[in-house]
Amino acid sequence: MAAGQRNRRELQFWVLQLVGWSTWVLLLVVRDLTFIPAEYMFDRAMVFTLDAMVGLVFTSGLRYLYRASWDAPAWLRILVVLVGCLVASLAWQPIKRLIVATEFGANVELMGYGWAPFVNILLPFTFSLLLVWSVFYFCIKYYQLFQVEKEKFLRSEALAHEAQLRMLRYQLNPHFLFNTLNAISTLVMQGSSDTANRMLTKLSKFLRYSLDHDPLDEVDLEQELRSVQLYLDIEKVRFEERMRIEIDVSEEARKALVPSMLLQPLIENSVKYAIARSEDGGCIRITGKVLGDQLELCVIDDGPGPENGHEEATVASSGVGLQNVRNRLQELYDSRHRLELTRLQPRGFTVTVTIPYQTSANTG
Repeated sequence: MAAGQRNRRELQFWVLQLVGWSTWVLLLVVRDLTFIPAEYMFDRAMVFTLDAMVGLVFTSGLRYLYRASWDAPAWLRILVVLVGCLVASLAWQPIKRLIVATEFGANVELMGYGWAPFVNILLPFTFSLLLVWSVFYFCIKYYQLFQVEKEKFLRSEALAHEAQLRMLRYQLNPHFLFNTLNAISTLVMQGSSDTANRMLTKLSKFLRYSLDHDPLDEVDLEQELRSVQLYLDIEKVRFEERMRIEIDVSEEARKALVPSMLLQPLIENSVKYAIARSEDGGCIRITGKVLGDQLELCVIDDGPGPENGHEEATVASSGVGLQNVRNRLQELYDSRHRLELTRLQPRGFTVTVTIPYQTSANTG
């Protein structure tokens, strides 16, 4: 898809180049028709066309210069434009003199195109012409980028609605609610009403958090971990000592912005396929660290592993869990993210998410 877009932009550039310089030649010819006999117009048109072809070559070179400096600061890009236009204009002048020195172009004014006697006193007229071309180039370029961002926003918005529906179905999973309410009911029957009440409160907070955040919202990792802790506390009522949790997230990583409800589907995977299927239970380890300008998050378990279908189950759950995560990461970060599934030996499984490291301080 990216290659197709590049090909379309390349085609658009050359079409606009040809149309633009052809229009320039046409304007010069129409102007000369008012005072030049018609029988001389074909030769003059050919001279203007030759000169325009030279201009097309120089502006094509400027395009590659502008693309090379596209990510530079604004002041540097402006400097590149001015210097690039000046150098190209000065290089154009001897070619113009060579054309008008021939019998073919002797009677045609190409230095200032005959519009004003003082145009070349300070700077060549072509400097202004190249500046105008550069302005059009940047206007078209920014318009194309705006269209790309607009299309991306529309796709993101559509995906957000779809992801919201999937997330609602996932978060209100009947099995999860049934198991949680069943555990709370058992606590009540055992007379542990205080514990049951705390679990109901945590369930309420967890559901409120999951419903209040849009799938494409970004929150501090610290806030995300608090919601994860609510989920784990609820699950720990079911599994008790069979479920062990380790959280090793650096202070720097806790300040990072992450998509809301990013970790919960990954942890649920480990609960379902590593803890629930093992008589002895297991350990789920959540790690987070900053590596340069990247944030790396890992959900690691020591469950039965692929031999009991953990890997296949992980992939199969992508309809509501991992695929949701993949889609949101793709829309938010495009190619700047990584989602990896790794089986450990002799047992265990790791899901690693790597995204750009951002904080609310440097994005606001």
